[in-house]
Amino acid sequence: MAETRDFLFEIGCEEMPSAPLNNAVKQLGKLVEQGLSDAGLAHGAVRVVSSPRRLAAIVANVATATDEVHEVKRGPAVAIAIDESGAPTKAAQGFARKCGVDAADLVRREDTDGREYVFAEKNIPSAPAAPILSALCTKVISSIEWPNYRSQRWGATHETFVRPVRWLCVLLGTEVVPVSFAGVESGNTTRGHRILGPGEHVVSEPGAYEGVLEAAGVLTEERRRAVIAEGIAKVEAERGGAHVDTPKKVLDEVVNLCEWPTVLVGSFDEEFLKVPHEIICESMLSNQRYFPIYDAEGNLTREFVVVSNGRPECAETIIDGNECVVRARLYDAKFFYDEDLKVPLEEFRARLANVAFQEKLGSVLQKSERIEDLSLAIARAARVGAHAASDAQRAAHFAKADLVSNAVVEFTSQQGVMGGYYALAAGEGSEVAAAIRDHYRPRFAGDALPAGIAGCIVAVADKLDTIAGMFAIGEPPTGSKDPFALRRSAIGVINILRERLGCGYEELVDAALDAYAEQGLAFDKAEVASAVYAFLKGRMEQMARDAKVPVDVVAAVSAGSVSAPADFFSLCDALNAARQDDPEAFENLATAYARASHLADASLGTTVDEHLMGDAELRLARAADAAREAVSAALAAKDFAAVIAALAALREPIDRFFDDVMVMAEDTALRENRLRLLNRFSSVFADVADISALAKKK
Repeated sequence: MAETRDFLFEIGCEEMPSAPLNNAVKQLGKLVEQGLSDAGLAHGAVRVVSSPRRLAAIVANVATATDEVHEVKRGPAVAIAIDESGAPTKAAQGFARKCGVDAADLVRREDTDGREYVFAEKNIPSAPAAPILSALCTKVISSIEWPNYRSQRWGATHETFVRPVRWLCVLLGTEVVPVSFAGVESGNTTRGHRILGPGEHVVSEPGAYEGVLEAAGVLTEERRRAVIAEGIAKVEAERGGAHVDTPKKVLDEVVNLCEWPTVLVGSFDEEFLKVPHEIICESMLSNQRYFPIYDAEGNLTREFVVVSNGRPECAETIIDGNECVVRARLYDAKFFYDEDLKVPLEEFRARLANVAFQEKLGSVLQKSERIEDLSLAIARAARVGAHAASDAQRAAHFAKADLVSNAVVEFTSQQGVMGGYYALAAGEGSEVAAAIRDHYRPRFAGDALPAGIAGCIVAVADKLDTIAGMFAIGEPPTGSKDPFALRRSAIGVINILRERLGCGYEELVDAALDAYAEQGLAFDKAEVASAVYAFLKGRMEQMARDAKVPVDVVAAVSAGSVSAPADFFSLCDALNAARQDDPEAFENLATAYARASHLADASLGTTVDEHLMGDAELRLARAADAAREAVSAALAAKDFAAVIAALAALREPIDRFFDDVMVMAEDTALRENRLRLLNRFSSVFADVADISALAKKK
């Protein structure tokens, strides 16, 4: 067994952006580990260390040489491998080629079974680790991928990296492993913080690396994150339950913008609190990566958190500089807001005529008109009160008006939010303003639904209008293309209908397509409507499967006519629960239903002649009629447990029918009467589910 030493591979470069740095961190450990394994170098755990100016892998217990290997592989029997002249056959040549040896070097030897075979023997001598590690490091640097970022070239070399590489620190134990990349030669030095520890710092061995970094003003990613978290917790505690808003994406970026973080608190002028806090916070978060501070009651305060990468003793100067920067940004935000308040909402809405929604679907103003009409159709379908319907229509009228406002042009993520503020300032009711604010929700998985019914109606109208329009022009989402986020919109529609409005989507899709037809768009309504139904149903099925509803239960319910999202999911839950309570009974019922469906002949109808029936047939006929009435009443009451119970009650009579009755009797009248009875039995399930999907496949 070869001696082992720790291995350090550090790539030092100019400051890397946060997103590609995080992506490279995920790749580096895997590339190094795979390279070591492929080279046959035994090793221990691989750990990745990063900062804005470095990517490093630390590997424990790397062997200083590969193990010597003696491989022996048995090939075909001599009778097959050697011809009459003693030359290797094609079989022997193929075996030799596969083993990486010459056919002439194959050895003939008797094996334990007494037969003679050819063997390939290969000796792989031990190889020192240093040359292997040199080649591995060069390959790893070139193999790191930078999706969505262009690699750079610098100097007179052709090698590329996300930022110019300035140093390489590569050590196996205390020895430098020679690596060359883009004119940079490896050594035993790293570089510290540009201000707190400038210049080169010697790393005596991999185990000392992190200590050298810290002494030079550089903390690892884990330590930087912990320091920032501790600093923010202290700020919150000092302010008696205050809350510092740290969105994950911004926090991750801030962690990768500094090497020695110091948490500081700045403040801005009181007058900016009169501006909607959403654009104040977005300006700070997106432009400066400052974290807003809210008081214990959830109100935005004048203070904000800055994470500095400079000298801690210069905190006052750093705070003052950042306050100057934020003051200028907030003046811009306040100016945009104040200017927007001078423009009537109707004027903003009129300007939408000059904003394209989609080339074939018209302007945003036309979309606004469509969703206003569609909102009334949704309100009728959901049977909401006249007040909510009126609020929804009014909110739909102004829902897109803020798209041409100064604030939204500058802060695009605040569309809808700013419209709500402008509506309140214009004297609109609070429900109308809330509906405008919320109508883009849910914007992503896990996002909240609109707070009010009016907001839910406008949200569905907006999303369904986009879905219907894109299908009408023949541009549905594909596996690789969904530029209008139709899948996300469909999930939002289904969730709102399920949780808040309770109605189905078919009549809403029809109304959305009618609006496009009235606009003059030419399409086959029946064909497009069918495609949109299937698209929404497919999303609903996937949501049910994601919620751990068994696949066969989803398939069974999907085959029925229950499509309103709230009813669909309730029926799935009821069917799944009933089957879990008595799996054997449902397996038998599913098998019997599958058999009945297979034998049934829909062309014969369901009218039976009781004079031709025996006892088992009469019992099944009466049970089917009773179940049909019970199912109809339970569906009307949306009592899906009762629906499943009524279907389950058919198990005993259908089992007895198949035990006692020969369906395919020679007498035509008897046979057709029994087939009609099976039609009658199957029709009970038609509006509910295809129970045969629950039968185990043989």
